[in-house]
Amino acid sequence: MQTIPRRKPLTARAALLGIGLDTYWHQFDGLLPELMKKMAILRKKLEQNALEVSEFGMIDNARKAYATLPEIKAADPDILFVDMLTYGTSATFGAIVRAMEIPVVLVALQPLPAMDYEHATTFMQLCNDDLCSVPEFTGVAIRMGKNPPPVILGMLENDPVADAELSEWARVAHVLHDLKNARIGHLGHVLEAMLDMQTDPTAVTAAFGCHVVQCEADEMLPIYRAVDPAGAEVEAMKKRILAFFDTPDPVSDPVTTKLTASDLETAAVAAVTLEQFVEKKSLDGLAYYYEGEPDSLTRKLVTNFIVGNSLLTAAGFPMCGEFDIKTCIAMLILDRLECGGSFAEFHPIDFARDTVLVGHDGPHHLNIANGRPVIRSLKKYHGKPGSGAGVEFNIQTGPITMLSIGVKADGKFKFIIAEGESVPGPIPPTGNTNTHGKFKPDVRTFLRNWVAEGPTHHFALGVGHHAATLRKVADALGIEAVVVG
Repeated sequence: MQTIPRRKPLTARAALLGIGLDTYWHQFDGLLPELMKKMAILRKKLEQNALEVSEFGMIDNARKAYATLPEIKAADPDILFVDMLTYGTSATFGAIVRAMEIPVVLVALQPLPAMDYEHATTFMQLCNDDLCSVPEFTGVAIRMGKNPPPVILGMLENDPVADAELSEWARVAHVLHDLKNARIGHLGHVLEAMLDMQTDPTAVTAAFGCHVVQCEADEMLPIYRAVDPAGAEVEAMKKRILAFFDTPDPVSDPVTTKLTASDLETAAVAAVTLEQFVEKKSLDGLAYYYEGEPDSLTRKLVTNFIVGNSLLTAAGFPMCGEFDIKTCIAMLILDRLECGGSFAEFHPIDFARDTVLVGHDGPHHLNIANGRPVIRSLKKYHGKPGSGAGVEFNIQTGPITMLSIGVKADGKFKFIIAEGESVPGPIPPTGNTNTHGKFKPDVRTFLRNWVAEGPTHHFALGVGHHAATLRKVADALGIEAVVVG
């Protein structure tokens, strides 16, 4: 299936240091160089997971730990990997873990699958003593008032389990890096009756680090007026849209028609305007809702973002309708975990299939579509002003993950997470995206349990099962997380 490339490559900053004991170096000639070869292999693995690595060498005594701490902080890492190269005392770790406000991951990957017992030496043991200090380090972390650091335990090479865990932590780092550096646009206002959408921008910055950029719909109008509907940019956007989407005849819904030339042109002009606007404002995401005066240019523009915002969302730029900045952030998180991140809510239950339709109008991550997505012209957007092109598709069948970011009575955010399955089944041909979601133990029990956790009625929808990784993200951010079911 055709996919949309990222606007920006994934990246994050990782700090890497090795642990050992200085007493060993004069006792065992050649041991230190052998251990540093191990760390070179780990560094290469981290770099292969789109991490920029700052290496701080061998930390083998307390004095060196204290001296290195300012250097680690100056590098501004998103994550710290501590390579447990051999035994080292916890004095090499205590000062560092006490000062870290980022995830600290202990990596204990020994070169041999087992000691060559018949030919074993102390040198061989020390080269494979990666686990030895781990209990000492986790215990000291707890005494420093920290959670015990996670441990990647396995073999240095040819260990797919360990490699997958390294990759998972790299994805967590990508999330944290982009959250704390993101500029999320906030344009318009909440639908007046949607109390669950109300979000304090200061609370967003406090919890996630990103800056909320307050945008005005009228800021787009000079760009919109300057876009020539007959110009090369709009023609290229039309071709891009028609190459990516199907435009079938209507089926059963009288609200829909086959995509009209007028709606295609309007969607293309709006998409070009939107892309220029987000470049001008240096945005990394946008949550919006605006109505504008009837029959005005503003209304025509802001009600026809759907095609353009789906193209942007699939390129790693989350676009979120109904001014829901919490779900915009959830979409960014799932995108940086490379599992999609569509804007979604619950639609009618299918009691015959024991499923619930999961979808929404508006922004969707086209790269997780099951086949070619569809555009239909809609004579009206239900519940909202305006008319124009709507995006419709089923997401890929298989495992799915949902992330809703709710707000508790104390104003703190909460991750509500669930895993389920996207199963084959018909969807209504209404110009909106849907999929049949199946959840354990059954749809009634699951939905009761889900709503009891206080989610926003929207959530981000991705493919694959990622609840464990989302818990890691929540822990790193100091946010409560619950997995439903």
